[in-house]
Amino acid sequence: MEKREFTVEGEYRYNRSSPTRWAVSHLLRYPVMPLFVILANVLQAGLYSYAPVLVGQAFDLMLSPQRSIDALLRIALLIAAVRLVQGLIGLAASGTFEVLAQRFARDAREELMISLLGKSQTFHNRQQTGDIMARATNDVGMLNAMVSPGLSLIFSSMLSFAAPLVGIAFLRPQLLLTPLIFAVFFAWALRRYTRQLNPVAGAARMQFGTMNAGLTESVSGIEVVKAYAQERAARAKFERDARAFRDLAVKEGQIRARYLPLLLYGIMYGVGFAHALYLYRVGALSVGDIVAFMGLLGVLKFPTFISIFTFSLVQMGLASAGRILELINAESELDENERGVAQEIQGQIVFSDVSYGYGATPILRNISFTAQPGDTIAIVGQTGAGKSTLTKLVNRTYDVTDGELLIDGIEVRDWSLHSLRSQISTIEQDIFLFSRSIADNIRFGAIGPVPREQVEQAAREAQAHDFIMALPEGYDTVIGERGVTLSGGQRQRIAIARAFITNPRILILDDSTSAIDSATEDQIQRAMRRILRGRTTLLITHRLSQIRWADRILVLRRGELVDQGTHEELLQRSEAYQHIFARYERQAHGSTTDADDEALAELNLQPISSQE
Repeated sequence: MEKREFTVEGEYRYNRSSPTRWAVSHLLRYPVMPLFVILANVLQAGLYSYAPVLVGQAFDLMLSPQRSIDALLRIALLIAAVRLVQGLIGLAASGTFEVLAQRFARDAREELMISLLGKSQTFHNRQQTGDIMARATNDVGMLNAMVSPGLSLIFSSMLSFAAPLVGIAFLRPQLLLTPLIFAVFFAWALRRYTRQLNPVAGAARMQFGTMNAGLTESVSGIEVVKAYAQERAARAKFERDARAFRDLAVKEGQIRARYLPLLLYGIMYGVGFAHALYLYRVGALSVGDIVAFMGLLGVLKFPTFISIFTFSLVQMGLASAGRILELINAESELDENERGVAQEIQGQIVFSDVSYGYGATPILRNISFTAQPGDTIAIVGQTGAGKSTLTKLVNRTYDVTDGELLIDGIEVRDWSLHSLRSQISTIEQDIFLFSRSIADNIRFGAIGPVPREQVEQAAREAQAHDFIMALPEGYDTVIGERGVTLSGGQRQRIAIARAFITNPRILILDDSTSAIDSATEDQIQRAMRRILRGRTTLLITHRLSQIRWADRILVLRRGELVDQGTHEELLQRSEAYQHIFARYERQAHGSTTDADDEALAELNLQPISSQE
């Protein structure tokens, strides 16, 4: 059973052993529709091939001395009826195939979204957002095209290939010689074509993902690109990626241009006509039989011609299915433990010899401390010491690799992940806001509907109400993606309001007031002290005022807990804390020096990892 952080009750399970089986399992989710399509296409192909036979009968009747106008009229009406019924059946089959294709794309997109939501943060750290978006949009779109018109035309063309052969067999078995030889060479040429096309189609889908990932990265980082005048470099990189994609598309076009079946069909058509004339000359065929035979050979042109497009669509669709399935099948490190402990958290946190490493890189080593319910624990240390990583172990963004982490005496892995995370709020320095209204951003994370009065109260407590009301539409103002239309301090206050409204049992503040001026910060801190009374808080900050009122301070150095205690205790006994505190104090007054940096270096407080 795969590990997932998020699942849906009653989720449909597909066969994920290969792209082909995965696609087939999606289509068989709606068994009535494929069955109807099969029957409809069989009828359509039979009627389509029956029309040339009727035309041949009409020719024989016209050349017969006993020709009857009434008989010719009946044949003409029958041909019209056959074509009408064939058209109606074809319309129904095409419509059913299109509905099946749309459902396939919808279900695949939903399956991919559920899978991505269930992946761990470590997985997402490895992925390029642009490539994921390419797979979720363009590759899913290729699945739609693979089914309709791809598979739809392939299936109908296969029947359109078989039905004329049956008709020719009933007309005169000797006439099967030429089309059967053609069928053998057609199968060989088609196999050769798909073998050449498959790797190119797969490479093209991969290169499209790479190109889209680079474009997304440039657009997301447009501010940095412009700040460093790197527009030309960004353009050059995109042009290289686009040129590589173009080259693969050209190579794909060259493979199509060398498509042999159309040439083979032309040869077969001429040889078949010559064979029919020979049989007519020896008295084995009538003129009507020749007309019917050539009409049936003409039916073979459609499956021969359309295969150049349909098999290309199927190959690209299977390549896209492989890319989507690669994401879905990628292993995740965490499991939601749906049947785990689900109860109200009291707030006790115990780290017992906890270690964590990313791959072979150790980040935290042998961390041990206890936070009682309602305690405020400040975490200090130089950049790269592992402060943020430590807090992310609490809500299982990452899982400890060694040691034991307990919440209320229960190992953190034994908690239901939903229950655990729904009672822990995190406010980071890099605030992520959604492109929604401010009210919706504040409500985000709350369970159930939240009235506007509660939203406004949370905003007042976070000192955000005044600037929100100054916006054109107040709380209904839709902010830009990631909140780019707001200042850093405004984004942080909205994030704080969002944390207030979720009523967390454990609150993690990761330098959450760094972009707020001192006066506003003091107001927020007073609100926090009042609201967070009885709640456990893990606090990463450079603000001296926040460090001083913490119940306990943890001093981290190079992933190790070198000391812990109150502010007064650490000032008396911890040289590492004395230097850190002195540095923070000088930063507060804007008077840091190179000597301070040298002193910190002597204490081995330099960064050791880019991941906090």
